[in-house]
Amino acid sequence: MKKVIFVISLVIASVTLASAQRLAYVDSEYILKHIPEYTAAQKQLDDLSTKWQAEVDKQYEEVEKLYQAYQNDQVLLNEDMRRRREDEIVNKEKQVKDFQRQKFGFEGDLYKERIRLIQPIQDRVSNAIQELAKSESLDLILDKGSEVAILFANPSLDKSNDIITKLGLKPNPSLAN
Repeated sequence: MKKVIFVISLVIASVTLASAQRLAYVDSEYILKHIPEYTAAQKQLDDLSTKWQAEVDKQYEEVEKLYQAYQNDQVLLNEDMRRRREDEIVNKEKQVKDFQRQKFGFEGDLYKERIRLIQPIQDRVSNAIQELAKSESLDLILDKGSEVAILFANPSLDKSNDIITKLGLKPNPSLAN
């Protein structure tokens, strides 16, 4: 009997605490679309990525030309010359892969540039969200734009426009998904 009473009181306490929590959500993608510096940074990153990818493609074309030339000359080459040409092709391909890793790999130049350009903007948004949570006594703020699955959200809980206003910008509903 004591266990049943304990479980019932635990359930009642849980329901009471859960209903006392205040929550809201924001759409970080929608917020970031309002920040001109973010759009400019994204364009700059896209341009850098395109430029570096063109360099990688060009270097791979050079490797392919070396390989084709080797294929055409293979019958005319002695063993030593073949080995040198094969080594040259392998070394060139390794250089291209190293360049690609340096630019696009984990902690590569593109990643570092993304951190340099995007992190300050994300920090501003995060600070605005924290200020809003404190000023409105919110217990939990979810991000609708992240990988958290929100199956239903009451629009009255959406604080995205409040964050945009707090950042000194004007909300533009046409930027919503």
